[in-house]
Amino acid sequence: MKLKKVGLLPRILIAIVLGIGLGLCMPMSLVRVFATFNGVFSQLLKFLIPFIIIGLVTPAIGEIGRQAGRLLLLTVAVAYADTVLSGMLAYGTGSVFFPPLVSHVAGTSGVTAPAEAISPYFSITIPAMFDVMSALVFSFMLGLCIAYGNLPTLRGCAIEFREVVSKTITHVIIPLLPLYIFGIFLDMTITGQAWRIVRVFAHVIVIIFVLHIFIMLYEFCIAGLFTKKNPFRLLYNMLPAYMTALGTSSSAATIPVTLRQTLKNGVSEGVAGFCVPLCATIHMSGSAMKITACALTICLLEGLPFSFPVFLHFVLMLGIVMVAAPGVPGGAIMAALAPLSSILGFGDGQQALMIALYIAMDSFGTACNVTGDGAIALIIDRLRKPTDPS
Repeated sequence: MKLKKVGLLPRILIAIVLGIGLGLCMPMSLVRVFATFNGVFSQLLKFLIPFIIIGLVTPAIGEIGRQAGRLLLLTVAVAYADTVLSGMLAYGTGSVFFPPLVSHVAGTSGVTAPAEAISPYFSITIPAMFDVMSALVFSFMLGLCIAYGNLPTLRGCAIEFREVVSKTITHVIIPLLPLYIFGIFLDMTITGQAWRIVRVFAHVIVIIFVLHIFIMLYEFCIAGLFTKKNPFRLLYNMLPAYMTALGTSSSAATIPVTLRQTLKNGVSEGVAGFCVPLCATIHMSGSAMKITACALTICLLEGLPFSFPVFLHFVLMLGIVMVAAPGVPGGAIMAALAPLSSILGFGDGQQALMIALYIAMDSFGTACNVTGDGAIALIIDRLRKPTDPS
C-alpha cells in the first residue's frame, strides 16, 4: 500500500539512481536476470504499440467527428498547427544548440544497446500482429466510420477496447516501467555510458525549460494580436492553471481551473466550455516540444538520422498519435513510441530513455499544454462568426 502511494516520477528517479549505483557492484549473474526481464518487456511493448494506437486513436476520432461544425474544425486546426509548430521549434533550436553540446559533453561515440551489451539467460519473441502504419490507417478508417456511419455497436466496441488498452497501460506497463528503466541504467552503467547520458540531458533539460516558457509567450502574443489585449496580462491570468498542472501532471484534472481562468480572460462561456475540454485532449504543444527535443538528443548520441524531412514527418505523425492519450497515465509517451520506432528507428534502449525523460519532465509539458489551451480559446473566440453559438 505504501508503494502505491509513491508517485511514478519518484519511482522512476529511484530506479535511475539504483541502476547507476548498483551497476558499479552488482554481480553479472544478477545483471543478466534484469537483462532477461528487459528483453521480454521490450518484446511486450513492441506487441502492444499497434494496439495502443488503435485503442486510443479510434474512439478519439469517432468522438471528435460527431461534433461536426466550423468551431470544431477551427479548434482542431489551430491546436494541431500549434502542436506541430512547437515540435519543429524544438527541432530548429536543438539543431543549432544540441550538436556542439553533445559533442562537448559526451564525445562522439554512441550508446551501446542493452541487448547487445548484456546477454540475457533466454529471450522470447512476440511478433506484432501488424505494424504501426497499418494500425494508424486502420484507426482512421474505423474512427471515421464510427463518426459518420451511425454505428453504435462499433462505437461501443471501440470505447470498450480503449478501456482494455487503458487498463493494460495503467496496470501492466506503468507498474513495470521503473524495473525496466532500472535495467536500462544498470546496463548503461556497466558499459560506462550512464554518466555521459546524465551529463548530456542535464544540459538539454535547461534548454527544454527555456523553450516551454518561450512557447507560452508566443502563444499569448499571437492571442493578444487577435484580441488586441495585453498578452502578458492574459498569460498572467492563466498562471493558476499552470501551477495546478504542475502539481497534478494531468490536463484533464486541470480543466476546471483552466476553464475558470479562460473565462477571466474574457472568452465567451460557450467557446470556453467547448475549447478547454477539447484542447485538453488534442492540444499537445508542450509534450510535442519535449519529446522532439529529447528524441533529437538521442539521435545525436546514437548517430541516427536527424534531417529536417525526417523530423517533420515525425512531428506531423506525433501530433496525430498523441490524440486522446493524455487521458491515460503515461499514454502520451506510450503512443509516441510508435513514431519513435517506425520513423526515427529507436530501439529498446532509446525508447526506455525517452520514457524516463518524458516522465521526469511530465509536469512542465502538461503545464505548457493547458496554459496554451487558454490562448487557443482566445483565438477561437475571436475567429468565430457572430452567428456561432456562444
